[in-house]
Amino acid sequence: MKETLLVKHAVGGRTFIHTDKHPLEYKVKPEAGGWTFVIRTPRNEAVEEILKWKNELNVFLFEEYPDKPTIKKWYYVKDGEVEFDEASESLIIRANSRIEYVPDEFSIQ
Repeated sequence: MKETLLVKHAVGGRTFIHTDKHPLEYKVKPEAGGWTFVIRTPRNEAVEEILKWKNELNVFLFEEYPDKPTIKKWYYVKDGEVEFDEASESLIIRANSRIEYVPDEFSIQ
């Protein structure tokens, strides 16, 4: 399985992080009330933009399989639960809700 992480501006659709184009180490931790993403990255322009728009972010995980359709997981970041930890050079994003879907199931026949 190949997994891709995207962090996007919910309103404008601008992509800040796309691990297929710019690989980064990250972890997703399920927690009470949601999920926490810990993304290892130096503080850079993309991180600054994420912090600036922290109230308007969507996070996506695309799971691609060789023998079945891609699964997309859409996480919504509510109330700007986003921070940067200088000591570990990690961007921390907390998501409150998730929608999981298979895009192939929504195509027009």
